[in-house]
Amino acid sequence: MTIKEESIIKNKKENNLQPLSSVKSSSVYSSKLSSIKNKETGKKRTFLLDRVYATGKRKTAIAKVWMLKKGSGQITVNGKSVQEYFKRAIYRMIIRQPFNILKAHDSYNIDCRVSGSGLSGQAGAIRHGISKALGQISDAFRSTLKSGGFLTRDSRKVERKKYGQPKARKKFQFSKR
Repeated sequence: MTIKEESIIKNKKENNLQPLSSVKSSSVYSSKLSSIKNKETGKKRTFLLDRVYATGKRKTAIAKVWMLKKGSGQITVNGKSVQEYFKRAIYRMIIRQPFNILKAHDSYNIDCRVSGSGLSGQAGAIRHGISKALGQISDAFRSTLKSGGFLTRDSRKVERKKYGQPKARKKFQFSKR
């Protein structure tokens, strides 16, 4: 037994942690647990069959997205409906883009917690989170969303203001004398 294995066993005993295999079998959700092996990476992921979690980001907004696999297409953002939270139709359109490209409008219920940035950044973060969650469900969904550019995080942020200048790029008027 290696030193690393001994330290892991010691930590489990100190923290009263059970091995994952025993937790799965005695868990209430054991019938709902599923283990899927990714074809590309070979890694196994275990998750609840009825719910998928993903995190989306845009500008400084972070969206935590929980997708219920069996649903009526209802989307809630921070405890409010989408129509209530996003008054402008353009933001609701941005959120529904992943469903439109997959033609899966009323198949999933979405619950989001979003913080940071403004409404535009939040809508983009929710779209990114929904796309990542749909990509976890099916490899066919993932390839369609990837070709559409929905799984790529839009990394554009506001550039910081520099000292000695009024804005990030703007300069004070030059005076020769």
